[in-house]
Amino acid sequence: MMEQTHRSENRVPDNMIRLSERMVFSDSFKPLYSEGMALVEEAAAYLDGEGKDAARSLSHKAATLYAAESMRLTSRLMHIASWLLLLRASRSGDMPREMVAKEKAKVSLETHSAGEKTAGWKELPQAFRDMIAHSLHLQDRVRCMDGDSYHQPIRELVECKGNPVSDQIILLRTAFGSN
Repeated sequence: MMEQTHRSENRVPDNMIRLSERMVFSDSFKPLYSEGMALVEEAAAYLDGEGKDAARSLSHKAATLYAAESMRLTSRLMHIASWLLLLRASRSGDMPREMVAKEKAKVSLETHSAGEKTAGWKELPQAFRDMIAHSLHLQDRVRCMDGDSYHQPIRELVECKGNPVSDQIILLRTAFGSN
């Protein structure tokens, strides 16, 4: 019984206002959606153009890392885009929330990067490293919003990263209806 009580203390109470959930269903979702889709397009254009050219001049080690990070970046962005599209479908009433939750279970918001301590990282083009950093930050924001909206344990929500000030401003605007 004590274990059961402990588990329930780590869950968001049913009567708690979930500001992230409210944000998903408000006009504050639109900038996040736009940012995510723009990053998908930017990455595709980069990887097909400037990035492909830059990769040719990398050392073997850096070129291998570039290929692996390109795959991770693409995968991360496709999962973010899937999440955003599912939420947009829910917002517009095209999919019931239960179906969205079921489909979202197939989306992974846990695609990591090898990181700057990896050999060859500093050789990667700065624009590419910036895109990776942006995608990781966006993934963190989406993961936090997803966890809050879909009743993730509080302990996991506390670990969410992002810009706490701007995230709170957005949540406050959403809660009080000013956009």
